Amino acid sequence: MSSAKFDIVVYGATGFTGQLVAEYLTQHYKGDHTLKWAMAGRSLGKLKSVRDAIGAPGNTPLIVADASDAASLKAMAEQTMSVITTVGPYQLYGEELLAACVATGTDYFDLCGEPIWMRQMIDKYEAGAKESGARIVFSCGFDSVPFELGAFFVQEEAKRAFGAPASRVKGRVRDMRGTLSGGTAASAKATFDAVAKDISLIAILNDPFALTPGFTGPKQPKGNRSLLEEDLQSWAAPFMMALINTRNVHRSNMLMGFPYGQDFVYDEMVLTGPGEKGEANAQRVVAANAEKTGPNAPKPGEGPSKEERENGRFDLLYVAIAPDGRMVRAGVTGDRDPGYGSTSKMISECAMCMLRDVTDVPAGFWTPGAAMQHKLIKRLRENAGLTFGVES
Repeated sequence: MSSAKFDIVVYGATGFTGQLVAEYLTQHYKGDHTLKWAMAGRSLGKLKSVRDAIGAPGNTPLIVADASDAASLKAMAEQTMSVITTVGPYQLYGEELLAACVATGTDYFDLCGEPIWMRQMIDKYEAGAKESGARIVFSCGFDSVPFELGAFFVQEEAKRAFGAPASRVKGRVRDMRGTLSGGTAASAKATFDAVAKDISLIAILNDPFALTPGFTGPKQPKGNRSLLEEDLQSWAAPFMMALINTRNVHRSNMLMGFPYGQDFVYDEMVLTGPGEKGEANAQRVVAANAEKTGPNAPKPGEGPSKEERENGRFDLLYVAIAPDGRMVRAGVTGDRDPGYGSTSKMISECAMCMLRDVTDVPAGFWTPGAAMQHKLIKRLRENAGLTFGVES
């Protein structure tokens, strides 16, 4: 689609996260006169208001498109090389756009953390995407870019240190300050509702290899209760986003040709500290997880203030463990709240990376890490406030 009118269309630009994506492109790429991008949403009036509010040029193109109007989505997809969509839950509002991108050979980037829907879309549309030339890239935000790339980064260091990748990697959250995305909470609710209507979906939800069709690896840690990790000298508590991140890490391993091995074991938890205090903190995390998906969870369209986003951060630890017990450690950090401030930068840079740096990635369904690897790490370091570093 080299003759496309636009390089990127931000669909959902009038929503909370979509507006942040549009604002990032406006501010970070304002001097890049070769980038052709547009804002899309249901209401022309709201699009104009957002364009003014974020300081975008008055001639920034606006496209009216609605998730309930398949023709409008196809017309939008036909005009652009790629679409960034922040309109979720994707299992409720995402399939028509994904289908339009597959039909038109348009690249697609979303923030999806819904493994059941993702598996259904892979099964239904991957052959069509490979035929049309579309690259469909799920989970381009906090779930699961830093986790996917954290596993990739520590494995690269393990190969240098051990002479081979590690068959066991631990992903651990050391610090996370910020608000759970209202979209994430809504996606979790939509997933639970779908399972309640069709019990057979539980098998997909509980399968660590749900996103690796045709491949099932070894038994994985459940990560569903607090435990003392003596090798890390800390208590660890369940991490609510592990349900999607671990699936994406295993899919990345498969898409890259199993560089981590077919016996790869991976899990994610939250480190809460040593001793009795660490154990108590772990129990508090368990309680907080229940609250985040309960009736007081943030609603889609809601989000933190600019000050809260800028004061947020995240700090992740990756530990690759050799069979003889040797360990390699790596850290991944972000300089904004994960659910909004960092996420809006990450999905934007995923689209830019595919557009500019890895144009030869074959058509099909991808994870960001498998498709873009070192080049995405480079972009995130240079533009999105992320760090990746080896630790002693």
